[in-house]
Amino acid sequence: MMELDRDLEIEELLEFHPEEENIRLDVYLSSQEELSLTRSRIQKLIDEGLVQVNDVPGKANYKLRKGDKITLILPPPKELKVEPENIPLDIIYEDEDIIVINKPQGMVVHPAHGNYSGTVVNALLAHCQDLSGIGGVMRPGIVHRLDKDTSGLLMIAKNDLAHLGLTEQIKNRAVQKKYLALVYGNLKEEKGTIDAPIGRHPIDRKKMAVVPRTGKPAVTHYQVLRRYGNHTYLEIDLETGRTHQIRVHLAYIGHPVVGDPVYSSKKRFNLPGQFLHAHQLIFKHPRTGRTLEFTAPLPEVMQKVLRSLE
Repeated sequence: MMELDRDLEIEELLEFHPEEENIRLDVYLSSQEELSLTRSRIQKLIDEGLVQVNDVPGKANYKLRKGDKITLILPPPKELKVEPENIPLDIIYEDEDIIVINKPQGMVVHPAHGNYSGTVVNALLAHCQDLSGIGGVMRPGIVHRLDKDTSGLLMIAKNDLAHLGLTEQIKNRAVQKKYLALVYGNLKEEKGTIDAPIGRHPIDRKKMAVVPRTGKPAVTHYQVLRRYGNHTYLEIDLETGRTHQIRVHLAYIGHPVVGDPVYSSKKRFNLPGQFLHAHQLIFKHPRTGRTLEFTAPLPEVMQKVLRSLE
């Protein structure tokens, strides 16, 4: 094993033994599902001397051979201070334990690279005196998320009791989440199920994809609400909650979500993002056990699209 600088902080020390021959070191590492790292991030780690092959500093273009030992150091992420911001929230429900909001399209849920302000978390920190700290500095109170350009219902934990209770329900698939989506094409069936594992895209690490061998189980149920010739309006019921699940699954069956900038190349409507709205949320209150049910109306910009198709 490599000698390490005593002052170097290590979050994780990983070892790989590739079975593939003649593949570049950076390509191989960026394809590893457990890392979820982009190729550019891998190359930076290599440049910083944090990747070694057979105990020797590796090079990005090194062609791997069977029997090679790759050692990768992952430094801990740098925590940034998240500032409260006085951003209005569309609060559907609030009590001492939870908040349910209707997130607008275009708003990021929690701070991340390139978005350290203007997020739901920034707004929550200004609204609440205290949030569950289980999610860490960058994600206080956040128990699930919506993509930036997906609108709709989001539940937030205000304390650790609520956080643990809500995450347990999500883990046990006891939270019911329904979405509304407009897709390209005319689906043959009135309702159906897409059961296809999802993982990181093998080439474009910023995308997700159906990955049969290494993906995580993902199940999406859909029902046709209305047909508009070359477009179909659907209600989506998620059985699992993988990243970009609805968008990936619908694109996989040849009916991508209208306006999706990542998984569809078609453009027609003047939408700020994909036509995907978290319409209904049903779960049990983490303290009382009472069943709570919330709905959020389709945003006006999406209603306008439907009217144009009438």
